[in-house]
Amino acid sequence: MKSKFDHSGSSFDSFLEEEGIREEVEAVAVKRLLGWQLEQAMREQQITKQAMAKELHTSRSQLDRLLNPQNASVSLETIARAAKVLGKRITIHIVDRKPKRAAGTSSFLANRSARKPSKERVPA
Repeated sequence: MKSKFDHSGSSFDSFLEEEGIREEVEAVAVKRLLGWQLEQAMREQQITKQAMAKELHTSRSQLDRLLNPQNASVSLETIARAAKVLGKRITIHIVDRKPKRAAGTSSFLANRSARKPSKERVPA
């Protein structure tokens, strides 16, 4: 049994790291998002699950597994095929695990400088 750890003041990412579940949670989140996007595209194009399954040359139950947000084991090839049927494509980016900051720059200043300047005037 894991010992209790006070996570107050830590980030959600560090909490997931300490619990050893970050990769699993991220995989489920990505899969949930992809499934939602596919379902949204199907709705917009008025494509039923039955018609989508037929276009993918698969069964409706296989399509349900593809759209199931808890099933993170769906291959990228399958997701790409579904996207193609809907006239879409998937894009994948590999990014740094932790954002890089300029040397000597606080996170407040780094975030502030990344924003566009406000056009509002400050009252005198």
